[in-house]
Amino acid sequence: MNRFNDLTILAMASLLFAQPAFSQTKNGFELGNALVPVEEILPGGPPRDGIPSINEPLFQDPEDVSLWRSDDLMLTYDKGEVSFAYPIGILNWHEIVNHDLGGSPLLITFCPLCGTGMAFDPRVDGQSLTFGVSGLLYNSDLLMYDHQTESLWSQIEGRAVSGPLAGTVLEPVAIRHELWQRWRERVDENGKVLSTDTGHRRNYRLSPYGDYDHSERLYFPVTHTSRKYHPKTWVLGWSHNGESKAWPFPELADHGAVLEDRIGGKAVQLHYDPEVPSAELRDESGNLLPATRAFWFAWYTFHPDTDVFEAE
Repeated sequence: MNRFNDLTILAMASLLFAQPAFSQTKNGFELGNALVPVEEILPGGPPRDGIPSINEPLFQDPEDVSLWRSDDLMLTYDKGEVSFAYPIGILNWHEIVNHDLGGSPLLITFCPLCGTGMAFDPRVDGQSLTFGVSGLLYNSDLLMYDHQTESLWSQIEGRAVSGPLAGTVLEPVAIRHELWQRWRERVDENGKVLSTDTGHRRNYRLSPYGDYDHSERLYFPVTHTSRKYHPKTWVLGWSHNGESKAWPFPELADHGAVLEDRIGGKAVQLHYDPEVPSAELRDESGNLLPATRAFWFAWYTFHPDTDVFEAE
């Protein structure tokens, strides 16, 4: 069997021809062709894989699980008749789940510092990539790396920012943010929940970030800031056709449950759920769109020209 696939050849060519003779490295990653300023790529504390990704996830029937409480938050993904739940309690400690759904790979990511739970199709040029936690941050956001080429990827951008695949963008996948009990009621017997049998000993009921979600403090610097809202105000953000827009949850709360809006010439609907709190973005046909639930500071620093919805 040929051991050299297209991505391997691309990686070798990049190392031979694209990197300067004395390229800079951090956590062992080459940054010579970085698309963002190298000085803004910061060590988060743990080394590469110090936060271990889940590469062989196990799942359980919800009725066999007693750890989660009714108001615990889950990232959820529906595949056919089956819905998968990935508890934030687990993602706080692992940040990445490489989930192979029978030949249809899914990359689940979570950055506790930005509050961003996002999913992607990890296939590039027909090859499925798997990802780990680099231990590096850009704009306080998780920098992932793929095991195949060791390119670094910005989670919020969904884009490789250094390495052989620099400039490559992953296709985002729409997921939900749901409370444990509400998800169970929605999916009935068709649910599977990520098991705490991860191969690592962690207290999944305890967040290692304390009151970070409510504090104005940021642990790491960002390139753009705005005091329009508290830094940790939840927003739903989406970019389309060259335009970015944020819908802050306080504004959605003032407006009501459903909002008709437009972005980049496209008609969309916002469905706000104050109990989570969360919001879903849907197109005119009711299809779920891959919008980003994030802290205000995180959305703004990556989209400083963002439009912002304000309730009248």
